[in-house]
Amino acid sequence: MSRHKSYGKATKGVQKRSVLKRFERIDVLKKLDRWDSDKNRKVTGLPKTPPIE
Repeated sequence: MSRHKSYGKATKGVQKRSVLKRFERIDVLKKLDRWDSDKNRKVTGLPKTPPIE
């Protein structure tokens, strides 16, 4: 059975996310040597990170 053309293509909605998840932001901060695991334990208030391309 085929899909109706009104559903569009499967790759149509795939876009790059503009917001990073917490673990992704921590990985970026570790790469930039701005992450101190002893000091930064709060869930909120993470430093800002540059956009990843």
